[in-house]
Amino acid sequence: MRKSILLLIVFLGLINNSSANEIINGNDMLLSVNKQVTNINTEELLKELDSNPKVVLIDVRTQSEIINLGTILRGQNRNIPRGWLEFRIEDEAPSKDTPIIVYCGLNLRSPLAAQTLERMGYTNVKNYSDGYFKWKEAGLPVYISDKDPETALYSKPVKVSENVYSAIGATQPPTYQNNNHNNNVSFVIGSESVLVFNAGGSYSIAKAIHNEIKKITSLPVKYVVLENAQSHAILGSKYWKEQGANIIAHELALKEIVSHGNDIYQRAARVLKDKIEGSEIVLPDQTYNSRMILSLGDTVAELLYLGGSHSPDDIQLWLPQQKILISGDTTFNVRMLPIFLHTDTKSWVETFDKIVALDPKIIIPGHGDPTDLQTVTRFTKDYLTYMRSEVEKILENDGGLYEAYLIDQSRYRDWGTYNELHKQNAERIFREMEFQ
Repeated sequence: MRKSILLLIVFLGLINNSSANEIINGNDMLLSVNKQVTNINTEELLKELDSNPKVVLIDVRTQSEIINLGTILRGQNRNIPRGWLEFRIEDEAPSKDTPIIVYCGLNLRSPLAAQTLERMGYTNVKNYSDGYFKWKEAGLPVYISDKDPETALYSKPVKVSENVYSAIGATQPPTYQNNNHNNNVSFVIGSESVLVFNAGGSYSIAKAIHNEIKKITSLPVKYVVLENAQSHAILGSKYWKEQGANIIAHELALKEIVSHGNDIYQRAARVLKDKIEGSEIVLPDQTYNSRMILSLGDTVAELLYLGGSHSPDDIQLWLPQQKILISGDTTFNVRMLPIFLHTDTKSWVETFDKIVALDPKIIIPGHGDPTDLQTVTRFTKDYLTYMRSEVEKILENDGGLYEAYLIDQSRYRDWGTYNELHKQNAERIFREMEFQ
């Protein structure tokens, strides 16, 4: 049989005799390695991930494969390309008894990766032999770095309610791939005009959003509201100014843009590189303090300022007729919220209670899918309350920053940005509360 396959390949002229031998020998080696390593299927992988937060799940495919095809969306997931495994594994698994599960797309590289780790002395290594594509086919959570590669947007707008739409950003930090579209850019269509909530993270994001709006309505964009002074809220402002829109922000956001606009731009430019083209810092046309009413014809939109939250300048948009709240960064969903150096978590909890008092039917959070009050409570107030209570226990027992880093946040490990933020959040909440 082996000789027949070799002769067929050579006869077809697909490869030369030497290369054909290499393929067959490679297949034989792969079959042999598969018999030597411990293999698990999708059901077993799910049990492992759910039962043991210490499992390190390693995707050994290349970064370009992951960008184009996606990867498993679980908190334990890491990407270490097969060729770098020997050099980088200790960053993720410093102990030789760390439970490690490796996988690739078609179970071609991962068995060899598992064998390599065992030869390095790792004693608890398994290979997810079904591979990424079987996981994806099963409808299990995956992360895609760009859901809409044909435009600058991470994803196209979805209809939230009648005449209310939102382009949901990536649930990760800003990257070159997501074009700084890692927050939600929403719009409301009235009988006379359109309101856009967030200018977008660049000139190209703003233009792409406008192109989507024009597919739905020919009405002009009259208002563009900035949820705060962060780059993904303001850097598309130049485009909207060119369209004749009136740009509105809270007065605290104006102060932040005036004081730190150049820094905001430069940080975004380092990530976006050539994709920053056309973007500029543009000051808002109007500001307000606590409340502003805007008319879109048959639709009334209320701009609110309920107090400090994620940033001191975070605002909200309330549609009283539909009981829809576009909350800005006062609420989060799907991903872990970040604590900034200037975040006042005590005030954030108090501000959140004012959102509860509005009793919204639908909430479009600053990050993550549109949802209900119960869900954003879990991702926002409940997380803040838990972290503050754990830090309070540490302080009462004269503990320090080291103990804050050890706060058990494993229940949140499957939230987006968990890996990037959970230790930073613990540190910043500790430092905030240390001298309160």
